[in-house]
Amino acid sequence: MLIALIARDKPGALQIRKDNRDAHLAYIESSGVVSQAGPLLDEAGEMAGSLVVLDVADMAKAEDWAANDPYAKAGLFAKVELIAWKKVIG
Repeated sequence: MLIALIARDKPGALQIRKDNRDAHLAYIESSGVVSQAGPLLDEAGEMAGSLVVLDVADMAKAEDWAANDPYAKAGLFAKVELIAWKKVIG
């Protein structure tokens, strides 16, 4: 099951993102369930959120992954959405 995780950073939280980026990237690598990922950018081109496509068994697994992401644990996000997604192109 593919799940799109769309997360928006809290205002003024860029330093939290930078401080936790290495742990976040290591988590992505070690989890083995991320098919695509990258930051959302604001108008100035600064990182302001995340888009992660998870390939997991069910929504509960996606929720668990999201809760254990170092960014989430650090309190980076103002809002996180998990949405079932169907890959059509690519």
